[in-house]
Amino acid sequence: MKNPWKGKSLLSLADHSPQDIRWLLDLSHTVKKEKRSGSVTRRFEGKTLALIFEKRSTRTRCAFETAFGEEGGHPVFLSTQDIQLGAKESIEDTARVLGRMFDAIEFRGFRQETVEALAQYSGVPVYNGLTDIDHPTQVLADLMTVEEEFGKLEGVKLVFVGDGRNNVARALMTGCSKMGVDYSIVSPASLFPDEELLGRCRAFAQASGSRIALSEEPEAGLAGAHAVYTDVWVSMGEEAEAAERMRLLAPYQVNAALMKKTGRADTIFLHCLPAVKGSEVTAGVIDGPSSRAWDEAENRKHTIKALMLATL
Repeated sequence: MKNPWKGKSLLSLADHSPQDIRWLLDLSHTVKKEKRSGSVTRRFEGKTLALIFEKRSTRTRCAFETAFGEEGGHPVFLSTQDIQLGAKESIEDTARVLGRMFDAIEFRGFRQETVEALAQYSGVPVYNGLTDIDHPTQVLADLMTVEEEFGKLEGVKLVFVGDGRNNVARALMTGCSKMGVDYSIVSPASLFPDEELLGRCRAFAQASGSRIALSEEPEAGLAGAHAVYTDVWVSMGEEAEAAERMRLLAPYQVNAALMKKTGRADTIFLHCLPAVKGSEVTAGVIDGPSSRAWDEAENRKHTIKALMLATL
């Protein structure tokens, strides 16, 4: 199959076909095998990457920097303390300038509109490293990890437990519905995702043959789950709501008892990290034998490298 990604951006998995996502996942598996074999390649020699970060990061920053650097490219880290993004200079003008100097741009920050403007005005591939409503590079790593564990995506059931309207829960719904993964959210009804997203993803699910479900009850929602996923209860920028969120989500902590509600002995645990152990997940689960959180973190790098290879 011809490379469907050349010159394109990744702003949301909603913009790309299941076939295109499949192509990228296949390349990710190949890239991981290359890394494990010790082979050294320099496919980004002479290329530059702008890394714009409004929010702090461990995995996203390290994945982009090491993936690009290992291939001989030059990544340049730019925080909001370093450039004029949306301050003395409009986002559109920043995009125009960076597009003249860099071969690609990564953005991790607050507004989805910012990463969209960067893609519209820069003229180079732009990668969404996280916004308040989406996290597509994370979901690529999640799908890769599930596929490594179960040998397939179609028919696998993944359940997100916790804040069902945060960016990771939303992005997972998009990725799973595109790729035939049955996806459920178990959370308080007040934290269910919005109807617009649900409608869009249900259309994707109808095309792929997967199912989307929402439940307030862990007992019902978790039955048969191959993978249980959670994220922090208080996202960046929502610290003022911490006490209320902790109270609301306490019954949804992923612990040994909750994991048993799947009824499967082979259920794995996933977390995008960072994790607050003792809050959304117990140490016994995330550090235990069912956890694949560390494979998932490593796969951020392989999927991001594959994305950059494909687009550049």
